Amino acid sequence: MKTVNELAKATEITQWIGPTDVVVSALVSDSRKALAGTLFIAVKGTQVDAHDFISQVIEKGCRVIVAERVIEVPEHVTVLVVPNSALALGELAHAFYDYPSRSLELVGVTGTNGKTTTTTLLHDLYTELGYKVGLLSTVVNLIGKEVIPSTHTTPDQIALNALLADMVDQGCSHCFMEVSSHAISQHRIAGLVFKGGAFTNITHDHLDYHGTFKEYIAAKKTFFDELKKDAFALVNADDKNGMVMVQNTKAKVSTFGLKTHADFKAKVLENSFSGLLLTINGIELWTRLIGDFNAYNIATVYGISQLLGSDSTEVLTVLSKLEAVDGRFQFTKSETDITAVVDYAHTPDALENVLKTIENIRTRNEQVITVVGCGGDRDALKRPEMARIACELSNKVILTSDNPRTEDPAEILKQMEAGVGAHQSMKVLTILDRDQAIKTAVSLAQPKDIILIAGKGHEKYQDINGVKHPFDDFDVVKNYFTKLKK
Repeated sequence: MKTVNELAKATEITQWIGPTDVVVSALVSDSRKALAGTLFIAVKGTQVDAHDFISQVIEKGCRVIVAERVIEVPEHVTVLVVPNSALALGELAHAFYDYPSRSLELVGVTGTNGKTTTTTLLHDLYTELGYKVGLLSTVVNLIGKEVIPSTHTTPDQIALNALLADMVDQGCSHCFMEVSSHAISQHRIAGLVFKGGAFTNITHDHLDYHGTFKEYIAAKKTFFDELKKDAFALVNADDKNGMVMVQNTKAKVSTFGLKTHADFKAKVLENSFSGLLLTINGIELWTRLIGDFNAYNIATVYGISQLLGSDSTEVLTVLSKLEAVDGRFQFTKSETDITAVVDYAHTPDALENVLKTIENIRTRNEQVITVVGCGGDRDALKRPEMARIACELSNKVILTSDNPRTEDPAEILKQMEAGVGAHQSMKVLTILDRDQAIKTAVSLAQPKDIILIAGKGHEKYQDINGVKHPFDDFDVVKNYFTKLKK
């Protein structure tokens, strides 16, 4: 419970109308959740403007409204006019839950690829080091080892601060969270105090939302612009936009990388399906993770651990024991010696990284068969590029449905097919049904061959017209493997 007076100190108020001593029992931005005692923040969304529902929430008993414009209300109702409701929502939510990020070592990880693996490895690392740790990721939210269902890469402002408050109440000392470009531009992390932030990389993605690559970069950069001077900013020195991210940051800047000079420099020595041998700042480390992209993830994790003040030897010892994250280069073998790799690669860069990792591991005496699709209601520009990369780096390609959402999956596949060169068409099949596509890949494979199933990774469903149908790439391919005979 908070008074309006207490909460108002957390954000910029341009005009105050009505009583000042009203007690608030909860915050809501969804008019359907409004009740007596709640404070309603009217946020102008991409689809709906919540200002249109203010009269309804007042009828439900709301006595405090936060809005971007002056509105007529009964005398007993308080209206706080703010420049930006989404920004105010984050700042008010942080205040309502007693500023939980101030009581945590909160580290945000942003970038196109690697966020989930990096944050999950950090959670597992610090858990093994003896801390109680929170995790906010695409795959799952965790408080210690308790699973909290995840619906977005970054929850909305109210849910996010409620989760952070629960972490504090349950004794967490650290929280590692993915920070998406959507969350940054929608002010979902407004008001939070970060101990540090890390930038993994940036490639073309989410242009359906941001419009241009320049705007996408600008959204990521905003995260680092707003870090405090006592925070750290760790960036990928090998990414040409790495130093762009920290041009205007007040935080202490550090770098990691594999190719160029960096504060935390990794070098791959050996790469195989059994693991990765590398050095970090000259110290040798063997890990069960696979591929150069995971070398980057490990370098990021190591760098963050050092910037948090953890013991280098202890960190490296634990890193050597950690397992791969679900749906991130997760592989299984059939009794007939066919290898299937399931990976979340859903951007051109991620797909290329995974296929190049397979290329570096393989002996060239086997085929690489890639099953890949593209999600609906997302950036359409990457669809032909995904198909082109799959064709260039695979012996056979099966184009199939991913999560079509509200789009026609056949139309998505037509757009992908535009990236298939005339000289490559003979090695490409288009099979709309994802289950049948995986089944076909298994039937085409010979002993020693490698099947890559890309795009959905950890997801346990296929989203078709708003309905999430149960579907797990890893389980599906394992099921077809069991039907093979030696």
